[in-house]
Order: sequence, then C-alpha cells, then structure tokens
Amino acid sequence: MLEFSLDGKVVLITGASRGIGRAVALRLAQAGARVVVSSRKLDSVQAVAAEIEAAGGHALAVQAHVGQPDDVTALVARAIEAYGRIDITVNNAATNPHFGALLTADDSQWDKIMDTNAKGAFRVCRAVVPHMEAQGGGKIVNLSSVAGLRPSPGMGLYGIAKAALIMLTQQLAMELGRANIQVNAIAQE
Repeated sequence: MLEFSLDGKVVLITGASRGIGRAVALRLAQAGARVVVSSRKLDSVQAVAAEIEAAGGHALAVQAHVGQPDDVTALVARAIEAYGRIDITVNNAATNPHFGALLTADDSQWDKIMDTNAKGAFRVCRAVVPHMEAQGGGKIVNLSSVAGLRPSPGMGLYGIAKAALIMLTQQLAMELGRANIQVNAIAQE
C-alpha cells in the first residue's frame, strides 16, 4: 500500500464504530489525520476513538444518527468546535432492515433504509459543505455498494438506496467542483 500523509487534516467519518468505518478511521488516523468518529451508539464509537488515541492519534467520538437532522447538525458543529475545520468527510453509515424480495418490503423498511443510506449522506454533505467552501475546498467520500450498480438477490431495497447514493455523489461532484470540493463514491462488494 502506498504511504500517504494526512498531517493537519480533519476527517469526519459516519458509521465508524465497526467494520469498514472503523478500519477507515484507524487508517486515516495512522496517516496523521485528526478523526471525528461517529455512530448511533456512543460507547461503540468511544472504543474506536480510544483505540486511535492509544496508537498515538487524535480522535473525537460523537454520537450521531444520520437519520436525525439535529444529530447531523450537532455532529458537524462538534467537529468544527474541536478542530476548526473538516477537510474530508466519509459517509459510511448505512442500514439494511430488509433482506428478501423487493415487493415484500414494507413502507417502514423503505423509509428507514432510504433515510439512513441516501438522505443521511445528503444531510451530512449539506452540513459540511459550507465549512469546506469557506476553507477553500475539501473531499467527500460516499461508501456505496455494487448493489447500487446491479441487482442482487435479496438486496433490492438496499441496492436502490445505494444507487441513489451514487447519483447523489455524481450530482454533488458536478455542483461542488467549482468550490474545489471533490465528491467520490466507492462501490464495494
């Protein structure tokens, strides 16, 4: 793996308590970033922050549910208060309350997955972009899925939300490039 330095950079990561989000947080902290790790459960994300601090990094744990607009506003405010800026945002928070044929999903499952996986990322972007514009630029990375690119058995609703995230990424990349804000998506299996 190529080495890189994020010394002096501040990274905000949603869904950072486990899995991909945790791994991203640990690696970016190892590269020198000050990392704001967030999750719905404070104790889980505090453990990740403690792991980063124990390795010599800098981290701030913030409880935030991206499905709750007030949580997102508070998350970004805490990051700015603590570090003065946000250089990179990683939208990783996601959920999948329905596994099965698409037409068996009920409205509450549809609403929950779209609200977290698509609208949650939108809320975070909407909250961080004014700060990135004011500081002259930034980077947003949305973690999508190949399920957003092609149908997957039992993953229809999840795939639709991830397809929406891919389009959100493309639209914001077009709109924000003028402000030196790069927006990309990663579609993992």
